[in-house]
Amino acid sequence: MTADEMRDVDRVAVEDVGLQLLQMMENAGRVLAWHVRDVGPEEAVVVAGNGGNGGGGMVCARHLANRDVPVRVVLDRSSDDLTGVAAHQHAILSEMGVPVYTAKAPLTDSEDSRVVVDALIGYGLSGDVRPPADEIIEFVNGQPDPIVSLDVPSGLNATTGDSLGPVVRPDRTVTLALPKTGLDSVTGHVFLADISIPATVYDRLDIAYDCPFDDRDWIRLET
Repeated sequence: MTADEMRDVDRVAVEDVGLQLLQMMENAGRVLAWHVRDVGPEEAVVVAGNGGNGGGGMVCARHLANRDVPVRVVLDRSSDDLTGVAAHQHAILSEMGVPVYTAKAPLTDSEDSRVVVDALIGYGLSGDVRPPADEIIEFVNGQPDPIVSLDVPSGLNATTGDSLGPVVRPDRTVTLALPKTGLDSVTGHVFLADISIPATVYDRLDIAYDCPFDDRDWIRLET
């Protein structure tokens, strides 16, 4: 689906059906954390922005911490500027004592094996990536660590696959609900995560849908 179609799906799911973004991002972050652990790091660094994508990344950080994976979060803004689900998840991490930073220093090389989790920018990106997110993306790409992106790699137009400035180059992308058309241009493996959107949402939007998950929480896509 395109970014506009995904916006419609989110709108109907929340406004008409009654799902909450917190519920969907909880599912997203839990699946994302599974994939991070599957890569097998000794530690993880989550780079997160605002909105649902950043919130999902911070859910991932919580699930990693709950499983004794050392994890740090690097925000692209002051925590005081977070809103909605991102602010909610940040508050939980603060109570847990998970370290959260707003500078690139925690991204520097580590002696331990590490995975970088890209939760900076979601499918809604339409204009050029702005500072400091562009600098964080370039810095992440310059590190030797494997990268796991949430939904779409940050800097990518989810509809067209065009680069809107620097684009994260992930080893894995865990996309949500349905594949985005722009993911055809993505490197690495792409997985589709179930975030609990019921079929009635797609029916109301006349989107043909046949649930692909069966008894699984995610599937691997062929790209």
